[in-house]
Amino acid sequence: MARAIILMLDSFGIGRAPDADKFGDKGADTLGHIVDWCAKNRKKADGTPHYLALPNLARYGLARASALSRGQELNYPISTDAAVVGAYGYASEISHGKDTLSGHWEITGVPVLFDWGYFPNKPNCFPPELITKLIAEGQLPGVLGEKHASGTEIIQELGEEHCRTGKPIVYTSADSVLQIACHEEYFGLQKLYDLCAIAYQLVQPYHIARVIARPFVGEKAGEYTRTGNRHDYAVPAPEDTLLDIVTKHGGKVYAIGKIADIFAHRGISKAYHATGLAALFAATMEAVGEAEEDSLIFTNFVDFDSTYGHRRDVAGYAGGLEYIDSRLPELEQALRPDDVVLVCADHGCDPTWTGSDHTREHIPVLFWGPGVKAQALPPMSTFSDLGQTLAKHLGCKLARGKVQPIKK
Repeated sequence: MARAIILMLDSFGIGRAPDADKFGDKGADTLGHIVDWCAKNRKKADGTPHYLALPNLARYGLARASALSRGQELNYPISTDAAVVGAYGYASEISHGKDTLSGHWEITGVPVLFDWGYFPNKPNCFPPELITKLIAEGQLPGVLGEKHASGTEIIQELGEEHCRTGKPIVYTSADSVLQIACHEEYFGLQKLYDLCAIAYQLVQPYHIARVIARPFVGEKAGEYTRTGNRHDYAVPAPEDTLLDIVTKHGGKVYAIGKIADIFAHRGISKAYHATGLAALFAATMEAVGEAEEDSLIFTNFVDFDSTYGHRRDVAGYAGGLEYIDSRLPELEQALRPDDVVLVCADHGCDPTWTGSDHTREHIPVLFWGPGVKAQALPPMSTFSDLGQTLAKHLGCKLARGKVQPIKK
Protein backbone atom coordinates (compact mmCIF):
# COMPACT_ATOMS: atom_id res chain seq x y z
CA MET A 1 0.00 0.00 0.00
CA ALA A 2 1.39 3.42 -0.92
CA ARG A 3 0.96 7.16 -0.70
CA ALA A 4 2.22 9.97 -2.96
CA ILE A 5 3.09 13.52 -1.94
CA ILE A 6 3.54 16.36 -4.42
CA LEU A 7 5.39 19.48 -3.26
CA MET A 8 4.70 22.05 -5.97
CA LEU A 9 7.22 24.90 -5.73
CA ASP A 10 5.06 27.17 -7.85
CA SER A 11 7.18 28.82 -10.61
CA PHE A 12 10.49 27.09 -9.77
CA GLY A 13 11.96 26.61 -13.25
CA ILE A 14 15.44 25.20 -13.89
CA GLY A 15 16.36 26.47 -17.33
CA ARG A 16 14.72 27.56 -20.56
CA ALA A 17 12.46 25.13 -22.36
CA PRO A 18 13.07 24.16 -26.02
CA ASP A 19 10.29 26.51 -27.15
CA ALA A 20 11.26 29.40 -24.85
CA ASP A 21 11.96 31.66 -27.84
CA LYS A 22 8.29 31.47 -28.80
CA PHE A 23 7.40 33.00 -25.43
CA GLY A 24 10.18 35.60 -25.36
CA ASP A 25 11.95 33.65 -22.61
CA LYS A 26 15.24 32.65 -24.22
CA GLY A 27 17.80 32.75 -21.42
CA ALA A 28 15.33 32.51 -18.54
CA ASP A 29 16.56 30.28 -15.70
CA THR A 30 14.84 30.76 -12.35
CA LEU A 31 17.18 28.59 -10.25
CA GLY A 32 20.37 29.45 -12.10
CA HIS A 33 19.84 33.19 -11.88
CA ILE A 34 18.90 33.05 -8.19
CA VAL A 35 22.10 31.08 -7.53
CA ASP A 36 24.16 33.71 -9.39
CA TRP A 37 22.41 36.60 -7.65
CA CYS A 38 23.06 35.17 -4.19
CA ALA A 39 26.75 34.63 -4.92
CA LYS A 40 27.12 38.22 -6.06
CA ASN A 41 24.81 40.06 -3.66
CA ARG A 42 24.71 38.17 -0.36
CA LYS A 43 27.63 38.29 2.06
CA LYS A 44 28.44 36.42 5.25
CA ALA A 45 29.72 38.21 8.34
CA ASP A 46 33.32 37.61 7.20
CA GLY A 47 32.63 39.18 3.82
CA THR A 48 32.64 35.94 1.81
CA PRO A 49 29.79 35.15 -0.59
CA HIS A 50 26.63 33.72 0.97
CA TYR A 51 25.71 31.12 -1.61
CA LEU A 52 22.18 29.81 -1.98
CA ALA A 53 22.09 26.87 0.44
CA LEU A 54 19.73 24.01 -0.46
CA PRO A 55 21.42 20.93 1.02
CA ASN A 56 18.30 18.78 1.19
CA LEU A 57 17.06 19.57 -2.29
CA ALA A 58 20.61 18.89 -3.47
CA ARG A 59 20.44 15.47 -1.78
CA TYR A 60 17.32 14.75 -3.78
CA GLY A 61 19.15 15.70 -6.99
CA LEU A 62 18.30 19.36 -7.67
CA ALA A 63 21.78 20.50 -8.76
CA ARG A 64 22.15 17.49 -11.04
CA ALA A 65 18.67 17.99 -12.49
CA SER A 66 19.60 21.61 -13.22
CA ALA A 67 22.80 20.49 -14.95
CA LEU A 68 20.84 18.08 -17.14
CA SER A 69 18.37 20.84 -18.03
CA ARG A 70 20.94 23.58 -18.70
CA GLY A 71 23.64 21.43 -20.25
CA GLN A 72 26.11 22.68 -17.64
CA GLU A 73 26.48 22.79 -13.90
CA LEU A 74 25.31 25.71 -11.78
CA ASN A 75 27.92 28.47 -11.50
CA TYR A 76 27.98 28.17 -7.72
CA PRO A 77 27.24 25.23 -5.38
CA ILE A 78 23.96 24.88 -3.49
CA SER A 79 25.43 22.29 -1.11
CA THR A 80 28.80 21.01 0.08
CA ASP A 81 27.57 17.40 0.10
CA ALA A 82 27.45 15.74 -3.32
CA ALA A 83 25.63 12.57 -2.17
CA VAL A 84 22.27 12.09 -3.94
CA VAL A 85 19.47 9.88 -2.66
CA GLY A 86 16.68 10.71 -5.13
CA ALA A 87 15.66 10.06 -8.72
CA TYR A 88 16.17 13.34 -10.54
CA GLY A 89 15.60 14.91 -13.94
CA TYR A 90 13.59 17.57 -15.72
CA ALA A 91 10.45 17.84 -17.81
CA SER A 92 9.29 19.99 -20.73
CA GLU A 93 5.77 21.31 -21.14
CA ILE A 94 3.63 20.61 -24.21
CA SER A 95 0.65 22.73 -23.16
CA HIS A 96 0.15 25.81 -25.32
CA GLY A 97 0.51 28.23 -22.40
CA LYS A 98 2.83 28.77 -19.45
CA ASP A 99 0.04 29.45 -16.97
CA THR A 100 -0.95 27.90 -13.65
CA LEU A 101 -3.83 25.73 -14.86
CA SER A 102 -1.91 24.41 -17.85
CA GLY A 103 1.05 23.36 -15.72
CA HIS A 104 -1.02 21.71 -12.99
CA TRP A 105 -3.34 19.95 -15.41
CA GLU A 106 -0.48 18.62 -17.52
CA ILE A 107 1.36 17.26 -14.47
CA THR A 108 -1.81 15.39 -13.55
CA GLY A 109 -2.23 13.95 -17.05
CA VAL A 110 -4.27 16.54 -18.96
CA PRO A 111 -2.08 18.87 -21.08
CA VAL A 112 -3.81 21.96 -22.42
CA LEU A 113 -3.61 21.51 -26.20
CA PHE A 114 -5.81 24.49 -26.97
CA ASP A 115 -5.38 28.24 -26.60
CA TRP A 116 -6.82 30.13 -23.64
CA GLY A 117 -8.34 33.53 -24.19
CA TYR A 118 -6.47 36.62 -23.01
CA PHE A 119 -7.31 40.27 -22.54
CA PRO A 120 -5.11 42.73 -24.51
CA ASN A 121 -2.55 44.85 -22.68
CA LYS A 122 -4.17 48.24 -23.25
CA PRO A 123 -6.42 50.65 -21.34
CA ASN A 124 -10.02 49.47 -21.03
CA CYS A 125 -8.79 45.97 -21.86
CA PHE A 126 -12.07 44.20 -21.21
CA PRO A 127 -14.85 43.98 -23.83
CA PRO A 128 -17.43 46.71 -23.08
CA GLU A 129 -20.29 44.21 -23.15
CA LEU A 130 -18.54 42.12 -20.48
CA ILE A 131 -18.17 45.07 -18.12
CA THR A 132 -21.72 46.23 -18.81
CA LYS A 133 -23.11 42.81 -17.84
CA LEU A 134 -20.87 42.60 -14.77
CA ILE A 135 -22.12 45.98 -13.53
CA ALA A 136 -25.75 45.09 -14.21
CA GLU A 137 -25.74 41.57 -12.76
CA GLY A 138 -23.57 42.57 -9.82
CA GLN A 139 -25.71 45.67 -9.15
CA LEU A 140 -22.58 47.82 -9.09
CA PRO A 141 -22.15 51.61 -9.34
CA GLY A 142 -19.35 50.93 -11.83
CA VAL A 143 -15.86 49.44 -11.83
CA LEU A 144 -12.30 50.70 -11.57
CA GLY A 145 -9.09 49.58 -13.22
CA GLU A 146 -9.92 47.71 -16.45
CA LYS A 147 -6.24 47.17 -17.29
CA HIS A 148 -3.21 44.93 -16.85
CA ALA A 149 -1.70 45.57 -13.44
CA SER A 150 0.21 44.22 -10.47
CA GLY A 151 -2.31 43.23 -7.83
CA THR A 152 -0.29 44.74 -5.01
CA GLU A 153 0.17 48.02 -6.87
CA ILE A 154 -3.36 48.54 -8.16
CA ILE A 155 -4.91 48.36 -4.68
CA GLN A 156 -2.62 51.20 -3.58
CA GLU A 157 -3.52 53.18 -6.70
CA LEU A 158 -7.28 52.69 -6.60
CA GLY A 159 -8.04 51.38 -3.10
CA GLU A 160 -9.20 54.68 -1.63
CA GLU A 161 -11.50 55.39 -4.57
CA HIS A 162 -12.86 51.85 -4.31
CA CYS A 163 -13.68 52.28 -0.61
CA ARG A 164 -15.27 55.67 -1.25
CA THR A 165 -17.38 54.67 -4.26
CA GLY A 166 -18.02 50.96 -3.80
CA LYS A 167 -16.69 50.28 -7.30
CA PRO A 168 -14.69 47.01 -7.49
CA ILE A 169 -11.17 47.04 -8.93
CA VAL A 170 -11.19 44.81 -12.02
CA TYR A 171 -7.89 43.98 -13.69
CA THR A 172 -5.92 41.25 -15.46
CA SER A 173 -2.37 40.11 -16.24
CA ALA A 174 -0.51 38.18 -18.92
CA ASP A 175 -2.37 35.06 -17.72
CA SER A 176 -5.81 34.01 -18.88
CA VAL A 177 -7.49 35.60 -15.89
CA LEU A 178 -9.90 38.27 -14.67
CA GLN A 179 -9.18 39.47 -11.13
CA ILE A 180 -11.40 41.51 -8.83
CA ALA A 181 -9.95 43.28 -5.78
CA CYS A 182 -12.26 44.56 -3.05
CA HIS A 183 -11.86 45.66 0.56
CA GLU A 184 -13.03 42.98 2.99
CA GLU A 185 -14.76 45.48 5.29
CA TYR A 186 -15.88 48.33 3.05
CA PHE A 187 -17.14 46.03 0.28
CA GLY A 188 -17.55 42.68 2.04
CA LEU A 189 -15.86 39.33 1.51
CA GLN A 190 -18.97 37.33 0.63
CA LYS A 191 -20.12 40.09 -1.71
CA LEU A 192 -16.76 39.83 -3.49
CA TYR A 193 -17.10 36.06 -3.80
CA ASP A 194 -20.62 36.42 -5.18
CA LEU A 195 -19.39 38.97 -7.71
CA CYS A 196 -16.59 36.68 -8.83
CA ALA A 197 -19.07 33.84 -9.30
CA ILE A 198 -21.03 36.13 -11.63
CA ALA A 199 -17.84 37.11 -13.48
CA TYR A 200 -16.85 33.45 -13.87
CA GLN A 201 -20.04 32.79 -15.84
CA LEU A 202 -19.62 35.94 -17.91
CA VAL A 203 -16.05 35.19 -19.05
CA GLN A 204 -16.84 31.70 -20.37
CA PRO A 205 -17.48 32.91 -23.97
CA TYR A 206 -14.00 34.46 -23.94
CA HIS A 207 -12.27 31.16 -22.93
CA ILE A 208 -10.78 32.66 -19.77
CA ALA A 209 -9.21 30.10 -17.43
CA ARG A 210 -9.82 31.73 -14.04
CA VAL A 211 -11.54 34.51 -12.14
CA ILE A 212 -9.72 35.37 -8.91
CA ALA A 213 -11.13 37.14 -5.86
CA ARG A 214 -8.43 39.38 -4.37
CA PRO A 215 -9.62 40.73 -0.99
CA PHE A 216 -7.56 43.31 0.87
CA VAL A 217 -7.61 45.30 4.09
CA GLY A 218 -6.15 48.58 5.36
CA GLU A 219 -7.22 52.17 5.89
CA LYS A 220 -5.42 54.17 3.22
CA ALA A 221 -3.14 54.02 0.21
CA GLY A 222 0.27 52.72 1.11
CA GLU A 223 -1.18 50.55 3.88
CA TYR A 224 -3.48 48.25 1.91
CA THR A 225 -2.49 44.58 2.04
CA ARG A 226 -4.00 41.51 0.41
CA THR A 227 -5.35 38.86 2.76
CA GLY A 228 -5.24 35.09 2.70
CA ASN A 229 -8.90 34.90 1.66
CA ARG A 230 -8.12 34.73 -2.04
CA HIS A 231 -10.43 32.42 -3.96
CA ASP A 232 -9.98 31.14 -7.52
CA TYR A 233 -12.90 30.24 -9.77
CA ALA A 234 -11.24 27.93 -12.29
CA VAL A 235 -12.46 26.10 -15.35
CA PRO A 236 -12.53 22.34 -14.61
CA ALA A 237 -10.18 20.11 -16.59
CA PRO A 238 -11.81 18.67 -19.73
CA GLU A 239 -10.70 15.12 -18.81
CA ASP A 240 -10.04 13.18 -15.63
CA THR A 241 -6.87 14.28 -13.85
CA LEU A 242 -4.74 12.21 -11.48
CA LEU A 243 -6.91 13.58 -8.67
CA ASP A 244 -10.08 12.25 -10.30
CA ILE A 245 -8.49 8.88 -11.04
CA VAL A 246 -7.21 8.43 -7.48
CA THR A 247 -10.61 9.17 -5.94
CA LYS A 248 -12.43 6.96 -8.44
CA HIS A 249 -10.11 4.10 -7.46
CA GLY A 250 -11.05 4.52 -3.81
CA GLY A 251 -8.13 6.64 -2.70
CA LYS A 252 -8.25 10.09 -1.17
CA VAL A 253 -6.80 13.41 -2.28
CA TYR A 254 -5.62 15.93 0.30
CA ALA A 255 -5.32 19.39 -1.27
CA ILE A 256 -3.23 22.05 0.48
CA GLY A 257 -3.28 25.74 -0.45
CA LYS A 258 -4.80 26.68 -3.78
CA ILE A 259 -4.83 23.13 -5.21
CA ALA A 260 -8.57 22.71 -4.60
CA ASP A 261 -9.32 25.96 -6.44
CA ILE A 262 -7.01 25.09 -9.35
CA PHE A 263 -8.84 21.81 -9.92
CA ALA A 264 -12.28 23.42 -9.45
CA HIS A 265 -12.73 21.37 -6.25
CA ARG A 266 -13.06 18.20 -8.34
CA GLY A 267 -11.40 15.00 -7.16
CA ILE A 268 -10.71 16.52 -3.73
CA SER A 269 -11.35 14.57 -0.52
CA LYS A 270 -10.16 17.21 1.93
CA ALA A 271 -8.90 20.77 1.42
CA TYR A 272 -6.59 22.65 3.79
CA HIS A 273 -6.64 26.44 3.66
CA ALA A 274 -3.28 27.99 4.53
CA THR A 275 -1.39 31.18 3.71
CA GLY A 276 2.39 31.58 3.69
CA LEU A 277 5.18 29.03 3.39
CA ALA A 278 5.21 28.12 7.07
CA ALA A 279 1.46 27.53 7.25
CA LEU A 280 1.44 25.60 3.98
CA PHE A 281 4.22 23.31 5.19
CA ALA A 282 2.46 22.82 8.53
CA ALA A 283 -0.76 21.89 6.68
CA THR A 284 1.23 19.45 4.55
CA MET A 285 2.57 17.76 7.67
CA GLU A 286 -0.96 17.60 9.09
CA ALA A 287 -2.18 15.92 5.91
CA VAL A 288 0.72 13.46 5.97
CA GLY A 289 -0.30 12.53 9.50
CA GLU A 290 -3.93 12.03 8.51
CA ALA A 291 -3.69 10.50 5.04
CA GLU A 292 -4.66 6.90 4.54
CA GLU A 293 -3.05 4.38 2.20
CA ASP A 294 -3.54 4.97 -1.54
CA SER A 295 -3.76 8.72 -0.90
CA LEU A 296 -2.38 11.67 -2.82
CA ILE A 297 -1.24 14.72 -0.85
CA PHE A 298 -0.79 17.78 -3.09
CA THR A 299 0.59 21.12 -1.86
CA ASN A 300 1.10 24.30 -3.86
CA PHE A 301 3.63 26.72 -2.35
CA VAL A 302 2.22 29.76 -4.15
CA ASP A 303 4.49 32.36 -2.52
CA PHE A 304 7.34 31.52 -4.89
CA ASP A 305 5.15 32.71 -7.75
CA SER A 306 2.84 35.41 -6.36
CA THR A 307 5.08 36.95 -3.70
CA TYR A 308 8.58 36.51 -5.15
CA GLY A 309 8.51 35.60 -8.84
CA HIS A 310 5.93 38.07 -10.15
CA ARG A 311 7.30 40.82 -7.91
CA ARG A 312 10.86 40.10 -9.06
CA ASP A 313 12.00 39.68 -5.46
CA VAL A 314 15.17 37.60 -5.85
CA ALA A 315 16.18 37.84 -2.19
CA GLY A 316 12.71 36.75 -1.06
CA TYR A 317 12.69 33.84 -3.51
CA ALA A 318 16.10 32.67 -2.26
CA GLY A 319 15.03 32.94 1.37
CA GLY A 320 11.83 31.04 0.65
CA LEU A 321 13.72 28.20 -1.02
CA GLU A 322 16.09 27.95 1.92
CA TYR A 323 13.17 27.90 4.34
CA ILE A 324 11.39 25.05 2.56
CA ASP A 325 14.68 23.17 2.26
CA SER A 326 15.21 23.47 6.02
CA ARG A 327 11.79 21.88 6.70
CA LEU A 328 12.20 18.86 4.42
CA PRO A 329 13.89 16.61 7.03
CA GLU A 330 10.66 16.83 9.07
CA LEU A 331 8.73 15.40 6.16
CA GLU A 332 11.40 12.79 5.51
CA GLN A 333 11.09 11.57 9.10
CA ALA A 334 7.29 11.28 8.77
CA LEU A 335 7.31 9.13 5.63
CA ARG A 336 6.08 5.56 5.60
CA PRO A 337 8.13 2.84 3.87
CA ASP A 338 6.15 2.98 0.59
CA ASP A 339 5.70 6.76 0.39
CA VAL A 340 7.04 8.67 -2.60
CA VAL A 341 7.56 12.45 -2.64
CA LEU A 342 7.75 14.51 -5.82
CA VAL A 343 9.21 18.03 -5.81
CA CYS A 344 8.32 19.87 -9.00
CA ALA A 345 6.94 23.14 -10.44
CA ASP A 346 4.25 24.20 -12.89
CA HIS A 347 6.26 26.73 -14.94
CA GLY A 348 9.05 29.24 -14.35
CA CYS A 349 8.93 32.81 -13.06
CA ASP A 350 12.52 34.01 -13.20
CA PRO A 351 12.73 36.94 -10.74
CA THR A 352 15.69 38.39 -12.67
CA TRP A 353 13.80 38.36 -15.98
CA THR A 354 12.22 41.35 -17.69
CA GLY A 355 8.57 42.13 -16.98
CA SER A 356 6.58 40.23 -14.40
CA ASP A 357 5.20 37.27 -16.36
CA HIS A 358 5.84 33.55 -15.99
CA THR A 359 8.80 32.14 -17.93
CA ARG A 360 8.76 29.08 -20.19
CA GLU A 361 11.21 26.69 -18.54
CA HIS A 362 11.95 23.09 -17.76
CA ILE A 363 10.67 22.07 -14.34
CA PRO A 364 12.61 20.01 -11.80
CA VAL A 365 11.58 16.40 -11.27
CA LEU A 366 12.79 15.13 -7.91
CA PHE A 367 11.35 11.82 -6.71
CA TRP A 368 12.46 10.70 -3.26
CA GLY A 369 11.41 8.51 -0.38
CA PRO A 370 12.43 5.34 1.48
CA GLY A 371 12.15 3.08 -1.57
CA VAL A 372 13.40 5.41 -4.31
CA LYS A 373 16.66 4.52 -6.04
CA ALA A 374 19.24 7.30 -6.57
CA GLN A 375 19.40 7.73 -10.34
CA ALA A 376 19.28 10.18 -13.22
CA LEU A 377 15.99 10.05 -15.11
CA PRO A 378 15.74 10.55 -18.88
CA PRO A 379 14.42 13.93 -20.10
CA MET A 380 10.64 13.97 -19.99
CA SER A 381 8.91 15.38 -23.06
CA THR A 382 5.73 16.20 -21.14
CA PHE A 383 4.87 17.04 -17.56
CA SER A 384 2.35 14.18 -17.77
CA ASP A 385 5.17 11.69 -17.17
CA LEU A 386 5.17 12.85 -13.55
CA GLY A 387 1.49 12.12 -13.06
CA GLN A 388 1.69 8.78 -14.84
CA THR A 389 4.57 7.71 -12.60
CA LEU A 390 2.64 8.60 -9.45
CA ALA A 391 -0.49 6.95 -10.84
CA LYS A 392 1.36 3.66 -11.21
CA HIS A 393 2.74 4.05 -7.70
CA LEU A 394 -0.84 4.40 -6.44
CA GLY A 395 -2.12 1.48 -8.51
CA CYS A 396 -3.93 3.35 -11.26
CA LYS A 397 -3.25 4.75 -14.73
CA LEU A 398 -3.62 8.02 -16.66
CA ALA A 399 -4.46 8.52 -20.31
CA ARG A 400 -1.13 10.23 -21.03
CA GLY A 401 2.47 10.11 -19.90
CA LYS A 402 5.22 7.51 -19.49
CA VAL A 403 6.17 5.83 -16.24
CA GLN A 404 9.63 6.63 -14.87
CA PRO A 405 11.65 3.97 -13.00
CA ILE A 406 11.67 5.57 -9.54
CA LYS A 407 11.63 2.44 -7.38
CA LYS A 408 14.46 0.03 -6.52
